[in-house]
Amino acid sequence: MACTVLITGFGPFPGAPFNPTAALVRRLAVRRRPALAEVVRVAHVFATRYAAVDAELPDLVARHRPDVLLMFGLAARTPFLRIEVRARNAVSRLAPDASGRVRPTAGIQPGGPAALAGRAPFRRLLRAARVARVPARLSRDAGAYLCNYAYWHGSEAACGNRPIPLVVFVHVPRVRRAAAARKTKRALTEGDLARAGEAILVALVSAARFP
Repeated sequence: MACTVLITGFGPFPGAPFNPTAALVRRLAVRRRPALAEVVRVAHVFATRYAAVDAELPDLVARHRPDVLLMFGLAARTPFLRIEVRARNAVSRLAPDASGRVRPTAGIQPGGPAALAGRAPFRRLLRAARVARVPARLSRDAGAYLCNYAYWHGSEAACGNRPIPLVVFVHVPRVRRAAAARKTKRALTEGDLARAGEAILVALVSAARFP
């Protein structure tokens, strides 16, 4: 059964000159697994700017009409994967994006709901990440920066008159190179992220094919 997955990540931003999600989404787009046969995977890395999300996300959705939208972002202070179950109607007026811009309002949609729920079998994704031997938790707070902003707009996005069936955002921790990670048991590597990301991707594809 054919399935299209849009996988997104972000580039660097103030305080994070290296964002592992850029390499992660490209890696997931080319991983070969029988479970991913007949899956069209589109990888896209947003510049960490509000204007980039505003301009590029609607075009990506309209062009590719994804069945699954899997979004990744960096949560540098969290040592485990966070599978976000909702996007908050909140945006920071203190943290500038990579272009130096800050949002003029404290909410994404003034007068809108306090939060938008993601659409995914969250506990199945949590199990998939843990089976891949990567620590993960469900989270109800996606923050107030570009990750939360993109998740909100991804949850709103529609292909024509229908919403994208499955939408989820996953925060990943800062990673260390394999040699350094061996000295610190809690440090994850890019390989760990790829393994967990693939497990989450396969679980989402299965949910899309067999709802």
